[in-house]
Amino acid sequence: MRHDAIIIGGSFAGLSAAIYLARARRKVCIVDAGEPRNRFASHSHGFFAQDGSAPGAMLAAARAQVGAYPATTFVAGKAAAAEKQADGFSVRLATGEMLEGDRLVLAFGISDELPEIPGLAAHWGRAVLHCPYCHGYEFSGKRLGVLNVSPMSTHQAMLIAEWGPTTFYLNGAAAPDEAVLAGLAGRGVAIEEARLRAVHGDGTRLSSVELDDGRRVEADALFLGPRTRLNSDIAAGLGCASEEGPLGQIIRTDDTRATTVAGVFAAGDITRGAHNVTWASADGVTAGIAAHRSLVF
Repeated sequence: MRHDAIIIGGSFAGLSAAIYLARARRKVCIVDAGEPRNRFASHSHGFFAQDGSAPGAMLAAARAQVGAYPATTFVAGKAAAAEKQADGFSVRLATGEMLEGDRLVLAFGISDELPEIPGLAAHWGRAVLHCPYCHGYEFSGKRLGVLNVSPMSTHQAMLIAEWGPTTFYLNGAAAPDEAVLAGLAGRGVAIEEARLRAVHGDGTRLSSVELDDGRRVEADALFLGPRTRLNSDIAAGLGCASEEGPLGQIIRTDDTRATTVAGVFAAGDITRGAHNVTWASADGVTAGIAAHRSLVF
């Protein structure tokens, strides 16, 4: 069966695009590998009327609602490649199966490239975090830390201090210049120069960070803004332009979430330097409506 639109990625952006296309009575196929970026978090915060909900439960409910539309189908698996054809697009799955559609919506998401520090990945999404607006409130007034991983880390340290007493871990890097140090001091941020050796806790709660000199500093949460990577090279293979965002490559889109390749739209974290589920869902709505209108007009 030929589809009006193929959506690659079935998380917040992809499902939001899908339901608007489905409600426009179009045949939609969602290809999803089942590995959403926020699968490490037990709760999602700040999403309209869903504050504190489990991300997996939110996605399951959305999948059920999208799947209730009769012209919608799901394919579990990974899209390996896509090609532009004279009358639309073909998508090759990792299994070798081919799909055909008139429009493409890319919503395959990104992955975080965490530093290789023992214990860090085990706490990711629980007590090692990237977004204070998503998770900061739950650690209000507790012992907070920010790990230096990029030039933006000093900005993050100043921001995190809004939620509680903060230590900026330089992790062996050179100290910031005097102006930045003054800004950190003005926000009450302590500076720790030593490199991190390990992160300790029970996998859910953080207890301390261990430094190279053997010291352990008590901590309840550690924030960092790691570099990200696109989960697929499909956009590049199609010729979609990309650009360097604050934390990694993002796909260039216009206000309708159209890419530089006609008929291809992109939504969610792959198009933004700042990430949360509200923006991802909103981008999906925009991309879904734009894809439908491109079919009409």
